[in-house]
Amino acid sequence: MCGRKTLSKKITSIIEEMNIEEWEAHNYKPNYNIAPTNFSPVIINDGAKKTKMMRWGLVPSWSKNDQIGSKMINARLETILEKPAFSGLVKNNRCVVLADGYFEWTRQHRQPYYITHTENKILPLAGLWTIWKSSNSYILSTYTVITTSAVNNVNHIHNRMPVILDQDSVDKWTNCNRFTISECLNDISLLKPSLKFHPVSKIVNSPKNNSIQNIREDKQNKTLNFFSN
Repeated sequence: MCGRKTLSKKITSIIEEMNIEEWEAHNYKPNYNIAPTNFSPVIINDGAKKTKMMRWGLVPSWSKNDQIGSKMINARLETILEKPAFSGLVKNNRCVVLADGYFEWTRQHRQPYYITHTENKILPLAGLWTIWKSSNSYILSTYTVITTSAVNNVNHIHNRMPVILDQDSVDKWTNCNRFTISECLNDISLLKPSLKFHPVSKIVNSPKNNSIQNIREDKQNKTLNFFSN
């Protein structure tokens, strides 16, 4: 699964790298420990490629309250066309979740690792989003991150990872009017993201800890790093 991530780049850098036309994520601040129910920037395309701040954890429009969101932070790629909460969103509500890295924990020792692009590029994560309206008319935009089987050099940390897009597939994934889900899934099947990783301190275990220290290498725990060579 993908349960914690970061986005620490400056707005100008994100706009330039992702070719964003309109930045509407007005409350964005660099975050070294984005956890479920936190808000973070997401790319959608409603005629223009723009960012919005959305809450992590999908709340379906039919839900009676927003508490279900904490249980719907991920959607398995293999079943998004089957699960009722996701199948209705794949046609018109695809989004890209912005991250520059994500954390994963080993199963045996619960050692956290920070996983990033080998060239320190943004990791555009495939996602789905929706709008939920409460009984008192409170409107909430939420998203889920789509996951898939982990690529070879990180699957010894965890067997799942977020679906990481490239720039071409970002444009297809967000342009719901032009590209079908079948076309997008075909693209995803060909993607081979280039990733690197290193162990980090267990201070990241607490969502309350939000500093650059979270992503610094813990040199006392380099057990798995030889797998990346």
